[in-house]
Amino acid sequence: MGGGALLKVVAQHFDVLALPVVSLLYPLYASVKAIESESRHDDRQWLTYWVLYSMITLCEMTFSKVIEWIPVWSYAKLIATCWLVLPYFNGAAYVYEHFIRPCFVNPPPVNIWIFSGKKSIFNTLPDDCSSAVERYIADNGKEAFERLMAQAERETKSQKNHFGIFDYEDDRF
Repeated sequence: MGGGALLKVVAQHFDVLALPVVSLLYPLYASVKAIESESRHDDRQWLTYWVLYSMITLCEMTFSKVIEWIPVWSYAKLIATCWLVLPYFNGAAYVYEHFIRPCFVNPPPVNIWIFSGKKSIFNTLPDDCSSAVERYIADNGKEAFERLMAQAERETKSQKNHFGIFDYEDDRF
């Protein structure tokens, strides 16, 4: 009867017992074996796993109050960790190649529109200005850009006439 009670406890708390083995002990063992081997493929697999494990742990720590309300979280984490760890699935490499690597190797471009009336550290970057002009011309046409430039020139002249000499260095819009 004592063995049956032990099996019942193990079955009820399987996730608590299996998670450290799957997420820490086996990856630790495999990482040491990978360091000692000549192959770089297994080094990459386990380094990728530890990056993902760190990200999961950070998310868990950040959202711990929300995760407490998810009753199947420990089982979902166990299944996801098995998918990441087991060489049959190669999940760590898949997640890295499809989600992590694109964010760091080829980050998405940041669109910064520059308004000439405001002082900004971005006003000194000619590439941002020229790309903004090119996008405006592509969207609205060359004639619309020429009209916009003519209007800006007229406004500049009227400001000079109205205020006297207009100094761009004192522009504090």
